Amino acid sequence: MQNLSASAPNVQRSAIPRTVWVLGFVSLLMDVSSEIVQALLPLYLVGTLGASAALVGFVEGFSVAVATTTKLFSGILTDWSGRRKPMVIAGYGLGAVSKLIFPVASSVGWIVGAKAIDRVGKGIRGTPRDALIADVTPPELRGASFGLRKSLDTVGGFLGPLVAIGLLFLFGGNVQAVLWVAVVPALLAVALLVVGIEDPVHASPVKKDGPPRVADAVRLGRGVWLTIFVACLLTAARFSEAFLLLKSQEAGFSLTWVPITLVIMHVVYGLTAYPVGRLSDAIGRMGLLGTSLVFLVAAYLVLPHAATIPAFVVGIVLWGLHMGFSQGLLATLIADSAPSALRGTAFGVFNLLTGITVLAGNVAAGLMWDAYGSYGTFITGASLSAVGAVAFGLIIVRRSRLASLSSAKRT
Repeated sequence: MQNLSASAPNVQRSAIPRTVWVLGFVSLLMDVSSEIVQALLPLYLVGTLGASAALVGFVEGFSVAVATTTKLFSGILTDWSGRRKPMVIAGYGLGAVSKLIFPVASSVGWIVGAKAIDRVGKGIRGTPRDALIADVTPPELRGASFGLRKSLDTVGGFLGPLVAIGLLFLFGGNVQAVLWVAVVPALLAVALLVVGIEDPVHASPVKKDGPPRVADAVRLGRGVWLTIFVACLLTAARFSEAFLLLKSQEAGFSLTWVPITLVIMHVVYGLTAYPVGRLSDAIGRMGLLGTSLVFLVAAYLVLPHAATIPAFVVGIVLWGLHMGFSQGLLATLIADSAPSALRGTAFGVFNLLTGITVLAGNVAAGLMWDAYGSYGTFITGASLSAVGAVAFGLIIVRRSRLASLSSAKRT
């Protein structure tokens, strides 16, 4: 699962493919659009539409679950067809269409519908996009390439809330007007995709003589399934950023400045993901993933007690470090361990199972918030992340022992 063969000079001499850069900037533009919406949505649901925290958790978890279920089938289909670009465009296109619904939404049902369309689009595009990056990137640059896309994505993640803050001032707090502006970068992302990427000539389908099969997931191999298990451990312990936005008001932020929460988190995330990805190409992935869990435990220990803005910012910085040390590496590990003909399927299964975990975790977090407040939610997160850290440590120890036994047998 670790890629230890790449040396620093090789990484420096190789160039990250143009397709990776284009997909990174597409992610940036779409994330600007999505984060403008996301920065305003939790408080709009609770403050304007009267939704409970549990319902916020359900909306967030349901959205992720819809996306990740779609990713399974899009992954199988893209492996079978051998085509990545059409599905990537279709997915980003649905994301752009969904942005037209948010400004006219007048009930929770409209919001759920728009989020569902957006997440179906995310599900369709995510798997073929990641498989395309794996297709065009040499093994010694996989960590850097996935880290670069994540970093550019998170640039959009902090630009979006900043734009939301500026537009709230400009439009005098008119949320609907801000949501209309979010449509523009989404349309630009689709246009860039159409002219900027091509399918690699070496891509080939798994089968041409029959329909795609869910059963192909069984052939993914032990390395892929171990990565998926590790990802589920991390995902179970990390709740949606929507709860960070709700906590920000308790810490002292006014409504207009609530989106700064996502700005801080994404700045840290974006500045971390690419360097961590490059470092993982040289020293391996698993130790860095373990470090991400340490940051998550620390964040959860700070946030329950964050009654002031400085304390809250410390918690958000730790959260961003966790994201930067984990998200790009998980995708890289799937690319490292999946059979080349089943990369789309591997990413699809990975995202399906982590999505189910997200749905359960976010609903539980919302129920805890309604029953015990933010303190109960974040303390629960701290307990789950500590359990995840112990389990992850046991996995590392077992892998080290197996590697030692295998080396001893060879000698």
